[in-house]
Amino acid sequence: MSSKIKILPIVLSFFGLWIATKFSSEFEVVLGFILILSFGILHGSNDILLIDSLSNSKAAYPFVKILSIYLLTVLTAVVVFYFIPILALVLFIIFSAFHFGEQHWENRALQASKWINNLFYLVYGLLILFLLFIINKTEVIEVVKSITEYNINERLITYSTITVGSAFILLSLYLIFKSETYKKDILKEFFYILVFFIIFKSSTLIWGFTIYFIFWHSIPSLFEQITFIYGDFSKKNILLYFKKASPYWVISLIGIAGVYYIFKDQKLFYAVFFSFIAAVTFPHSIVINKMFAHKKTQPN
Repeated sequence: MSSKIKILPIVLSFFGLWIATKFSSEFEVVLGFILILSFGILHGSNDILLIDSLSNSKAAYPFVKILSIYLLTVLTAVVVFYFIPILALVLFIIFSAFHFGEQHWENRALQASKWINNLFYLVYGLLILFLLFIINKTEVIEVVKSITEYNINERLITYSTITVGSAFILLSLYLIFKSETYKKDILKEFFYILVFFIIFKSSTLIWGFTIYFIFWHSIPSLFEQITFIYGDFSKKNILLYFKKASPYWVISLIGIAGVYYIFKDQKLFYAVFFSFIAAVTFPHSIVINKMFAHKKTQPN
């Protein structure tokens, strides 16, 4: 990953922190949703092109096929969120956590077994999410209530955060002795976690999530995808990627607007919004995992 892409999340994070100190929480929420529905959805909208790049055989009707699968996935996610929301929410957190951790660490050889790497990706992603959750416990409880109709206890969030934090420390100690790469990066990574804490502490739940999801995950993911599909990251290839992704992105926006219109009198907005994000996250995390696995098999 280029040095510019590596430094960009830090610069944008401090810009996001400035917004948190200068503007109202209502502005943060609106801007957060705009960024999530633009860059956030866009970074998961080009899975069909990634699948095509990973496959030796070309699908005859890729658009129709992906559209059908996509709409079925959205419908399935909405149904699961509607009828078994607590299960859907737990799966969404697990898939998102692993996806975040894998994106953040995959380019660095941790010199551990595959299952240790995967466990570390999951624990790292959970650490980021639960750091956000424990700082915004009241908001999180309200969101979970709106989605699942369950009233979770603050202690559940606290104990979960302690458990995840302890697991992260234990895995870090193991990797310090096992991996020279991790030993070299550990102080920098703890600095990043401190930055996340400051940002989450100073922001609303949605804005804090947006800063990590967009600046630390979606933008680096776009860089990875464009480089993988086209061979290098350039203005020309950025435009090609956006051109290919735009139909699926527009369909995504129409889909979430349509689902919200249908269910707006029965479920709160958070339930519809997160069900849609989950519908994108589940297949997207699998495709990205396959992309990273494919990259490892290619000669440098």
